[in-house]
This record gives sequence, structure tokens and C-alpha cells, in this order.
Amino acid sequence: MAWGRSDPFERVRRLGGRCIIAAEGSSGRPLLAEARRFAIAELLRGAGAVSVTEVESRFGVSPMTARRDLMALEKQGVARRTHGGAVLPSMSAKEDSFAKRVNLAADAKGRLADFAVAMVEAEETIVLDSSSTAYFLAQRIVDAGLAVTIITNSLPIMDLIAGVESPPIHLVAVGGTLRRLTGSFVGPYAVDTIRGHFADRMFMSVKGLTPGGVMTDADELEAELKRTMIAQSQETVLLVDGSKLSVRGQNAIAHVRELTTVLTEGLAGPELEALRATGVTVTSIDAETPVGS
Repeated sequence: MAWGRSDPFERVRRLGGRCIIAAEGSSGRPLLAEARRFAIAELLRGAGAVSVTEVESRFGVSPMTARRDLMALEKQGVARRTHGGAVLPSMSAKEDSFAKRVNLAADAKGRLADFAVAMVEAEETIVLDSSSTAYFLAQRIVDAGLAVTIITNSLPIMDLIAGVESPPIHLVAVGGTLRRLTGSFVGPYAVDTIRGHFADRMFMSVKGLTPGGVMTDADELEAELKRTMIAQSQETVLLVDGSKLSVRGQNAIAHVRELTTVLTEGLAGPELEALRATGVTVTSIDAETPVGS
């Protein structure tokens, strides 16, 4: 790609180019600010999104410095800050209602749920996010009659469990501000509720997954709550089908390296290899047989 005068990355390249050469040759030394921001801009251009946590871990800086770097890149037109990170300035993904999402890629979500339910053990405490994929998993848990505790901010999942006569499931409903579009509760109260619990396992999905492995969501409050759920869970499992690679949300959640496992359906070989290169454990259900089938 040619870098024209109108390209906002060109300024960062000019500012950081001479510094990054010196910094790369100094083993163990932190990058100078301009060079570090140049490197962050290159990372953002390749992945489409970057989280504050990823900037911290990659460059060995504090959260405050990471946010300051992203703020500087935003002023230069290279990035658009979001809650928890930054995305490319032009990046945007329209958010669909739960009623619409639950019918999209339903077969793939059902297959992911079939595999995921086999990972659940009796008496576990499970966190389910407000994704439609997690709703499919909740259906499988109910059908299997598993005696577990489910913590969720999803109103459809709450309704599903509440509608079952004498279910063995103990439900912890996460309240807060209701997002009618998605049927989910978010906000400070929801975050505080999640922080008040620990879970054996979390199952989640996302709006989109960047090539660099950054999970994204269309809403900043949903992204914040998912990050909190990840932090409170001993094991975290991302359920992702091939459609998640073609869209990106505006808000960075976290990098997949922060998860335990990624369960995939419909991803091509190069996509799987790129995901595995991040270091996270990846299981493709396309090559597997569900337990009990």
C-alpha cells in the first residue's frame, strides 16, 4: 500500500521511524514515546483494533501510559478511542437486536453449543454473557438437566431458565440498566454484581474478532462487562463462528490471549493458524465429533 500525504499514518511513521530503529537495537530498553506510538499504529493498522491491556503487555507500560498513547494517536487521526482500547477511525459495526442475532448462523451456534455443553460439569458456577451463542448453550444446559449455577446479564437466558418448572439450575441474575435492543443488563451495577462473584467457567461470544486476535463489541458497556466476566472466571471459553471474522465492533474487549480456550466453527486453515499463533488454545469443532453423538 502506498502511503499518501493524506494518510494519517504517514505522520506517525515520520515521527517514529528514526526512533524505532534506535529502540529496536537496544535490548531490554523501553521504546521512546514516538517510536512506541508508531509501533502501536502499525499494530492497529494490521489488526483493526487494539486494547489497553495489549498495549501494556506488548510495550511494558502502565495503563495510564497506554491510554495516553492512544489519546495521542487519536489526535493525529490514526485511531478512534473506545472504552478499553482503540479502533481504526473508520471502523464501525451496526448492532442487531437479540431477536435478529439469534436467527443468524443458527446452525453454527447450535453446533458450538453442542460442544460447549460437554465442557460443563455438575455443580459448577458458569458465567454466560448476553450473546445469542450463549443463549444456545443455555438451552443445551437446560435440556441436559445439569445442576449448575448460572450467572448472566442476558434477559432471554433469565426468561429461559425461569420458564422451566423446577429446574436444577441456580440462577444469579445480573441486574443494571436494560439495553432493550440486546435484552441485556449493563452499567456500574452490573459490573459490581459480577465483581461480587467468582466462576469456574465463562462462555462468551463477540461482535467481531480482528485478525490480530482482539475481541470487539458494538457497545462499550457490554465490552466493559465482558472484561469483568473474564477477570472473575477461572476458565474462559470464546465461542466463535466464521461470521465473526468479517465484522468488527467499535469497542475493544480484550485480546484472546487472556482467554483459556477458543472454540471455533467454520474457520479456514489460515484463520485457525493465525488464531493459534496468538498462543491461545484453539479447538475447531469442524474436525471433531460432539460428545454423546
